[in-house]
Amino acid sequence: MRALPVDGHTLTASDSRPFSHVDTWIFDLDNTLYPHTSLIWPQVDERITLYIANLYGIDGLSARALQKYFYHKYGTTLRALIDEHDIDPYDFLDFAHDIDHAGIELNASLGEAIEKLPGRKLILTNGSRKHAENVARKLGILDRFEDIFDIAAANFVPKPDRRAYETFLEKHAVEPARSAMFEDIAKNLVVPYELGMTTTLIVPQTVDPFREEFEQEAVRTPHIDYVTDDLADFLRECVAR
Repeated sequence: MRALPVDGHTLTASDSRPFSHVDTWIFDLDNTLYPHTSLIWPQVDERITLYIANLYGIDGLSARALQKYFYHKYGTTLRALIDEHDIDPYDFLDFAHDIDHAGIELNASLGEAIEKLPGRKLILTNGSRKHAENVARKLGILDRFEDIFDIAAANFVPKPDRRAYETFLEKHAVEPARSAMFEDIAKNLVVPYELGMTTTLIVPQTVDPFREEFEQEAVRTPHIDYVTDDLADFLRECVAR
């Protein structure tokens, strides 16, 4: 593993891939474009648990345990329920994303930073397009993106499955060697790095009590070029460099 010396809000590997060649900027949505203090993901997570409880006719604790089992085995609960119960994925997504967006604050700083990035900007999410649009609109950054590639566009194959990225690259004619990927879950950056992308892991500035510890650590592994807890500031630095 590489040592990542601390530089302000950012951990940088000495042999990190640069951004000077990047002309396509790819962003995950949940817990990447907004901070966990917006309390968006906990609502989605709770709705998924409720969906499982209703589907199986079980109590909340049992549903929660089953949800975590599905997540670790299939990558997403949705993928598990499609494979095991042939559920309607659109009904699931509508149910899971029926949440309150009041906690999301307009982020003009992030919008300006994204706008100044040279080239194309895309969202790649395991959620739905509607969810991504609702969140990005509240953040004030929706119009900064060329398009949103959601789980339906990926044929309901979620990250970190290589097929999800390959479908994305083909659909949007993206050259991975000239791209950068921003994600909040380290394992979702393995394939992008192998494909040639410059990778950045987004970690929370404070501990998120609603997520598992491994999902928010500043992981030091070969497939992560940068780690930051301030996306807007980091993107400004990318442009400045």
